Amino acid sequence: MKIVLQRVNEASVTVEGRITGAIRHGLLLLVGFGLTDDEAKLRPVADKLVNLRIFPDERGRFHHSLAEVGGAILAVPQFTLFADLSKGGRRPEFFGALEPAKAAPLFDRFVETLKQVGVAQVETGIFGADMKVRLENDGPVTIPLEF
Repeated sequence: MKIVLQRVNEASVTVEGRITGAIRHGLLLLVGFGLTDDEAKLRPVADKLVNLRIFPDERGRFHHSLAEVGGAILAVPQFTLFADLSKGGRRPEFFGALEPAKAAPLFDRFVETLKQVGVAQVETGIFGADMKVRLENDGPVTIPLEF
């Protein structure tokens, strides 16, 4: 499982001209699942994300978690996190990404797990859709994660 986490002041995702998810203060998560990922990873990853101390205190130091600041999450499915260019070509391969028929329900379950661990607002993109993502990165803070 790969996630690119961005701390945001606001973020939204649009599909076919319609906003499908939007948040203010919180985290934008680009989420990709690999061939070996399964439901057993979801709870530990959700707990880790909600409790990461990446929000600033009064001195600007990373001290508070999403749970502590009451932030929201916008989760966007992103199989391209598994792009592979190791063969030297110019076109990435995605053989390491979990097939859509298995990844889509895993993404949905991940969103539900984020809610279960206490995130009051979890918004999403649409799995498999052509999405337009807008964000205002706060910091900027961008952290690539692999579980």
